[in-house]
Amino acid sequence: MTAYANPRFLISARELHDQIGDPGLRIVDATVFLRPAEKGYRAESGIEPYREGHISGAVFMDLIREFSDTSTGLGFSRPSPEALAESLGALGIGNDHRVVVYASGHMMWATRAWWLLRYAGHDDVAVLDGGLRAWRDADLPLTTEVPELPPATFRPAPRPELFVDKEEVLAAMDDASVCTVNALSPEVYAGTGDMHYGRRGHIPGSRNVHYDELLDAGCFKPAPALEAALKDSGMLDAPKVIAYCGGGISATVDAFACLLLGRDGVAVYDGSMSEWVRDESLPLKTGEAP
Repeated sequence: MTAYANPRFLISARELHDQIGDPGLRIVDATVFLRPAEKGYRAESGIEPYREGHISGAVFMDLIREFSDTSTGLGFSRPSPEALAESLGALGIGNDHRVVVYASGHMMWATRAWWLLRYAGHDDVAVLDGGLRAWRDADLPLTTEVPELPPATFRPAPRPELFVDKEEVLAAMDDASVCTVNALSPEVYAGTGDMHYGRRGHIPGSRNVHYDELLDAGCFKPAPALEAALKDSGMLDAPKVIAYCGGGISATVDAFACLLLGRDGVAVYDGSMSEWVRDESLPLKTGEAP
């Protein structure tokens, strides 16, 4: 493989710059920052950096509150398709708009936003490869002007297969046709080191493909390197893939990479470790990946 099977899922900084001013384009800054906490991380909104400088025409997507179901107590739980549609419409995003999402922090926030839009039924969404860092590296301009976009109507056409719940992950543990992949660091996967989510280890039977191994300087690796990184885990061959992490965010990097390479049957465990560790009856395994 020499090129991505789905190159339309990514856009370069220069390509995006050339499209600014297109009335059919919507640009979304989905930045969140994770700060270390006693257990896991604390999420901090990226609204202040957005106000200090963003890509012209970009609106801010509040992944912490407006684009999460805050009633679960888990953080970043996916909203209902109807709630997603309402929030997208309030940002001025309709079904016919071309959408580009980016983050000024880690790529995972852009892929999470992309995954939510795909789940809601939007078909024309791309991630800015390398995020705001790539934009700045290309010496492209930023603005502090906040656009005033008219509200739009977004009609959801949900893709429920893009997410799985705890019961489906539990069933997958004994299903050889499902490749379950932990996107966290090898240390967190193994249960070593200081970082954990309340209980150490990983879901039994799951492989480990650290999300940062799929990126190079914040950009997705070229197709041959990406394929090599995913192939050994079985992610490109299994009939179904389930990606999980701490809270359904970095898992979208692994899942997005699979879709870039053209495979389907990929889902994200939305609750991930944050939900799994709460139930003491659910098993965890420590140790390095086989």
